[in-house]
Amino acid sequence: MNKSDRNSALAAAVIMAFVGLGFFVMPPLMMQLSEVSPWLAYAVAIVFVLAFFAIFWLRARQQRRNERSGSGR
Repeated sequence: MNKSDRNSALAAAVIMAFVGLGFFVMPPLMMQLSEVSPWLAYAVAIVFVLAFFAIFWLRARQQRRNERSGSGR
């Protein structure tokens, strides 16, 4: 495994750990927020899901930029 593969695997593991923790905490958080406002609970859930996809989109964008510049990281 070269350095680039190791960095990618480490980044994926960290991202998945945070996402897993977020999905573990999400149901009780949603129940508490729904007591305040159901719309607030919906908004937090939507932001969380969009953030999940945004992380991978930004990571892919960074990797494409690194490949174009020739750094190979």
